[in-house]
Amino acid sequence: MYVVGSIIARLGSKRLAYKNLLPFAGRPLVGLGVEILRRAKLVDEIVVSTESELIARVALDFGATVLRRPVELAGDEVPSVPVFQHIVENHPCDVHVNFNINFPMCDPAVIDRAVDLAYRDGESLSKPFAVWAQTVDRLANYEDVYKITSAMDSLFDDDRAGPLDVHTEQDLLDTYRAAQGIEPEGLPKGF
Repeated sequence: MYVVGSIIARLGSKRLAYKNLLPFAGRPLVGLGVEILRRAKLVDEIVVSTESELIARVALDFGATVLRRPVELAGDEVPSVPVFQHIVENHPCDVHVNFNINFPMCDPAVIDRAVDLAYRDGESLSKPFAVWAQTVDRLANYEDVYKITSAMDSLFDDDRAGPLDVHTEQDLLDTYRAAQGIEPEGLPKGF
């Protein structure tokens, strides 16, 4: 079984500008995501799909392969599945697993679990939604990429995905607080 792990990262974020490049634990989210995928035991190749040269260069610094996302797949309203399909067209595999870097505290074991379940069942999606895996057959056979119900049928609960989903500055701050185990009172004077 050959597994491609992916991160899909656009430069534009409506709620938190440059989110994928913001630091968490001293590394940009996209770089931390590459490191988390690298620690998963079942991932053979790591691909970052982006339209941004800046994100691409950061991903390269962390040792990922970069796939330039075409303009038609880079918009706000484009669902994930066509982007996943583009990844596997360019990086053939048996199983594709996407890591949502909005969960920077995700344990790599969740990625491995998703791969195992997808290999067995065709698809798996962690809850919270940090990891989504599919076989290439499943990816090739979605009927409507805007109404994917099979993913909801393949949910598995796993608290190791992390407690927080980063979409706003407050989410990122809350993630830092959780990771550092401190409350705002633990900061230097003036904060």
